[in-house]
Amino acid sequence: MQIVLHTRNAQLAEDFSVIATEKLKSLDRFNVLIEAIKVEIKHESNPRRGKSAHIVTLTSHGAGPFLRAEGEGFNDLAAFDKAVASLELQIRKIHERSKDVIHETVITHLVNE
Repeated sequence: MQIVLHTRNAQLAEDFSVIATEKLKSLDRFNVLIEAIKVEIKHESNPRRGKSAHIVTLTSHGAGPFLRAEGEGFNDLAAFDKAVASLELQIRKIHERSKDVIHETVITHLVNE
């Protein structure tokens, strides 16, 4: 899985790319093909935004399903964690659906014999 980091009006912490890579690589445990994920980090300069001034958007590209998740938080990592949780939920749903189809196929095959 290729991971592309893109920032807008933001300065990232030194360890953010390492943490982001580790968390996104952990999503490989599901049986869903994802070629690339684009991580877009935006900082909102409006002081009224306060606790949701940092916005992280995750978008999948290439073969496989199109997935998009967004998270807002008081810093980059909090927003990233929310976005990864949302993306993981979407991937888990796709993974569970594929298991159901395989299971139904095996059962109908065994019944027909």
